[in-house]
Amino acid sequence: MRRLLATVLAAALGLAGPAEAVEVRIKDIADVEGVRDNQLVGYGLVVGLNGTGDRLRTAIFTRQTLIGMLERLGVNTRDHEARLETKNVAAVMVTANLPAFARPGSRIDVAVSALGDATNLTGGTLLVTPLLGADGEVYAVAQGTVATGAIAARGIAASVTRGVPTAGRIANGGIVEREVPYRLAGREALRLALRNPDFTTARRIAAAINRAAGGPVANATDPRTVALALGGRDPASFLAQIEQLRVTPDQPARVVIDEASGTIVMGADVRVSTVAIAQGNLTIRITETPEVAQPLPFARGETVVVPRTQIEVDDQGERRMGVLRGGVTLQELVRGLNSLGVGPRDLITILQAIKAAGALQAELELR
Repeated sequence: MRRLLATVLAAALGLAGPAEAVEVRIKDIADVEGVRDNQLVGYGLVVGLNGTGDRLRTAIFTRQTLIGMLERLGVNTRDHEARLETKNVAAVMVTANLPAFARPGSRIDVAVSALGDATNLTGGTLLVTPLLGADGEVYAVAQGTVATGAIAARGIAASVTRGVPTAGRIANGGIVEREVPYRLAGREALRLALRNPDFTTARRIAAAINRAAGGPVANATDPRTVALALGGRDPASFLAQIEQLRVTPDQPARVVIDEASGTIVMGADVRVSTVAIAQGNLTIRITETPEVAQPLPFARGETVVVPRTQIEVDDQGERRMGVLRGGVTLQELVRGLNSLGVGPRDLITILQAIKAAGALQAELELR
């Protein structure tokens, strides 16, 4: 086993080459501070459902909203409220993202989700719904036909559902009524915010901008921020110029483990120091095969059940300890262990043990 482990790891070392540096645009790894989306939310009604809406007897808020809407339209239902039993209406929550620099009259997509006990929103129509911001002001109004992309079929003894029929979208279903004020023209300074904070990446972005601008206009103030001194330049033109510059982002050595699904994600710079590894599981298998014993014909006796128990113990004693020399990358370690038949669950345990021994030179993040 030790020779096999050494052979596999040696082959991995021979096949693995140095990681190639990938250059990306600044616009793909950084945002301009202040230029962002704003979240909107609203409450409304979806009508026109094929008997799959809320049950008005249990969804009190749907009943009250329906009565209030009809009264605003001049229809009096208070005298016949007890007989209001429609199943074609559903109360929904409507959400949307208001993009930066969205002007009044622009259209945005909205998402619709059932709030009560409706079973399917397919084919329904969302009535006019104001969308509010965090400050309580109305920034958009949504209306339109809901598309869920789901399929639901039900019979007496079986049902089939694909997708989520109680949540859908309305493409271009929202109209912006108010914009979020943000003035870009005339600014003397801007700041870029890195999506993945890193000192090295911030310094590389500042250096690339200074080379393109021909002077010290960018400065990395912290791992997340690069400050820009415009010096009379037009902000829109300057941002359009620098966002196309390419840099090589750096990343920390990190291993992310999702124990629920058995997923392992690792960075390219993860290294393993010299460590000895042995992995094995104790398996105990107990098999019960009872036998029935009967007396001979015309003989006196009783029919009894004789227990038969077989116990097998597998301690995987044939496995031996292998030594990994320093400098072996984690990718090579995983490739070698996979060649030996180590599954994801066992691999997670091995990585945690290597980290506990201080031989995993990376941050281990468990989720």
